[in-house]
Amino acid sequence: MVACAATLGVSQTAPPPMAPLAEGTGKDVVQRRCLSCHLQDRITRSRFSKDRWEYLVAQMESMGAVIPKEDKPVIVAYLATNYLGDPLPIGKVIPGPVEASIREWKLPTPGSHPHDPAVAPDGSIWYTGQYRNLMGRLDPKTGEIKEYPLQRPKSGPHGTVADKEGNIWFTGNAAGYIGKLDPKTGAVTEYPMPDPAAKDPHTAIFDKTESTLWFTVQHANMVGKLDPKTGEIKLVKVPTPASRPYGILMSSTGVPIFCEFGTNKLASIDPKTMEIKEYILPNPETRPRRIALTSDDVIWYTDYSRGYLGKYDPKTGQTKEWLSPGGPRSLPYGITSVNDVLWYSEAGVEQNTMLRFDPKTEKFQSWAIPSGVGIVRNMTVSPDGNLVFHQSSNNRVGLVIIEKPAAATTRR
Repeated sequence: MVACAATLGVSQTAPPPMAPLAEGTGKDVVQRRCLSCHLQDRITRSRFSKDRWEYLVAQMESMGAVIPKEDKPVIVAYLATNYLGDPLPIGKVIPGPVEASIREWKLPTPGSHPHDPAVAPDGSIWYTGQYRNLMGRLDPKTGEIKEYPLQRPKSGPHGTVADKEGNIWFTGNAAGYIGKLDPKTGAVTEYPMPDPAAKDPHTAIFDKTESTLWFTVQHANMVGKLDPKTGEIKLVKVPTPASRPYGILMSSTGVPIFCEFGTNKLASIDPKTMEIKEYILPNPETRPRRIALTSDDVIWYTDYSRGYLGKYDPKTGQTKEWLSPGGPRSLPYGITSVNDVLWYSEAGVEQNTMLRFDPKTEKFQSWAIPSGVGIVRNMTVSPDGNLVFHQSSNNRVGLVIIEKPAAATTRR
């Protein structure tokens, strides 16, 4: 069933209108082939090289987009002519007090486009192979990788989260369902969206008791919850049109917090009533793409549009931001918190960086990711306090091994 809920918010005004596509040869083809799935600002706000546009068109085709052979060069030529980007800025490696090393594993299926890693109770790392319709399991101790092809074609698995029983839940981003994979048998239980408009469930998170799975539905502009016992799904619309609810986390008090990538807002949702409260970030150009929470429930966000790391305190309404070391075009993306220290990645620099930001000192430290430009879209923390990440564009899963402080010796 679909539950409708009233909304609470600071403001329900619509975001500024999106810029139109540039006039030129190929515009009609791009409208027909690209805008059937994407909002036009996905294009108008982007600037890439011709090679990068070719790569992105190929990615969309591998995900199931139907692009006739004769249309592909027309699309690439139009995009490269009207939305050509400058060379990527250089990522900065900044020394600091913490020792860390980065290890990566190349995945066995080319072009998997791994997404949103999760760590199971047994310590294994799971990822979604979004472009190859599979789920994958990595044993970080042995490097062994096992893949589980999904039976439903073109599921487009995206977000993933493990439950305490070891089941792996994922969002079928291209097929409108939530899936639960049993690693012992490989069987998948599907929970279809009750509303056909909710065709793209995106990111998922369990509440503290695992009695509810919360998830965002980006282009449908919805947030939903699923009862794992009954399979019942309830959905609610986000008050701001075209807000593109994206990353979602659970606060210490059991309140789901999410960011709205299509506008300059964060939001919370009442777990009982599903009423949504929105929080406006001060700069209208801000586009928060992923979020992290510290133990005080302060919301930290990566501003993908402006190149900032930001924090918002829901208790005071105060916002503070820091320009990411890679600059305004650095595209800060995946982010998480480790013991109230922020870690995130810059996706728009050559080569991609992993950054550490200490809120106490307000200082950055950073490392170059060895495999280069791979785009860390999301990351999580392993039970031993290390960072688990993926590199979508170069087909890798990685681990940031953070050196732990030596235990204090007992004086006698």
